[in-house]
Amino acid sequence: MKFILGKKLGMSQIFDKEGKVTPVTLVEAGPCKILQVKTRDKDGYEALQVGFVEKKKKIKKTDKGKEFRYIKEQRLDGSEQYKVGDEINVAIFNEGDKVKIIGTSKGKGFQGAVKRWGFKGKLSKTHGTKHEIRTLGSTGSSIPARVIKGRKMPGRMGQDRVTINNLKIVKVDKENNLLALKGALPGPKGALIEIKG
Repeated sequence: MKFILGKKLGMSQIFDKEGKVTPVTLVEAGPCKILQVKTRDKDGYEALQVGFVEKKKKIKKTDKGKEFRYIKEQRLDGSEQYKVGDEINVAIFNEGDKVKIIGTSKGKGFQGAVKRWGFKGKLSKTHGTKHEIRTLGSTGSSIPARVIKGRKMPGRMGQDRVTINNLKIVKVDKENNLLALKGALPGPKGALIEIKG
């Protein structure tokens, strides 16, 4: 199981020899440091705890040895072959590999039902309709005399955990720790991205 943490840098495009353009997202992937190795005998399951982006400010005594901004755990078989302090970098990936991407989508704040759920709006725009165009309409019924759970209503939009499968690695830059992944990734620039082989 290949696993690394990265930071989304933004989108670009790559041209091949025939002049065909491929939209790519650039990700600064690693280097990540292994902070803890969990084994079946000691912890009941096999996993690696990985740190990414070292903290520059002073740290607490309780955080000694884990001075990283992002710390994630990944389950994998054969964790005993890794050691604490080992480094994971982009060299584990090759061009043409298919990977799974996990990130957090952009937060849109509190939104109405028209933007959040794609509602048409309550009334037509003609005949003196003033403040009713983008309203929700009826939210409950007379029988239960309450709003039923799960009703599509205004609320916070975005900031969801998004998984994209089978994204192709177009280019690997080992010197600068960069991965060029085909297509778009969730989240704004600077967002944390989990990349799994």
